[in-house]
Amino acid sequence: MPVSAAVQQTLSGDISDAEFARRIASGDHLAFEGLMRKHNRVLYRTARAILKDDADAEDALQIAYLSAYRSIGGFRGESRLSTWLTRIVANEAMMRLRRRGREAMVVPLEFVADEEGNMMVSEATAPEAERPELNAMRAETRALIERKIDALPDAFRAVFVLRALEELSVEDTAESLHIPEATVRTRFFRARSLLRESLAREMDSAIEDAFAFAGDRCDRIVKGVLDRLRTPDTT
Repeated sequence: MPVSAAVQQTLSGDISDAEFARRIASGDHLAFEGLMRKHNRVLYRTARAILKDDADAEDALQIAYLSAYRSIGGFRGESRLSTWLTRIVANEAMMRLRRRGREAMVVPLEFVADEEGNMMVSEATAPEAERPELNAMRAETRALIERKIDALPDAFRAVFVLRALEELSVEDTAESLHIPEATVRTRFFRARSLLRESLAREMDSAIEDAFAFAGDRCDRIVKGVLDRLRTPDTT
């Protein structure tokens, strides 16, 4: 759906959280569209991190937006509007998770870790690839990382997405997910460690298979040699 000029103007303008809330509460749908477009990525990623399903995450986000629209008149600016929205989306996603019969995102941890190290997963900032094979390689790498993030335990995955992909602060992540800041730090550190280990195992397996000699390549070479042996040397 194309973005209207009015919405583009809303997005490009320096509008405070309080002004956004006031406009939406008064029934300004253009302001609400601008709000959604501004925060869609982080909110979708939040829902997707919890639910691990694209369609379910989209539906949860839509329901959360409707809930936010109905209650935004009560927004008092005690936190940032983005944090307020993220909390609504996270609540909706976790309610769906509970309805599925899954365990809620609470995992006891016996250790406390700091935030040393900086393995961050973010959208590629490099220019477009000049060669199609490089594009394909990047797509495969991105798909691999997404699968590994999906495989993280529920308690760690949402924290990792908000901290690493969206670069939310520890404070905002804690407020969004209703967990202590110390828990955010611990889960983020553990999620990074699990992701590193998982990707390292995948890399080890890929290295073992590199330049594989079995299968088609082996058959092709053997056939070529046998064909040459059967053909008289005419040189």
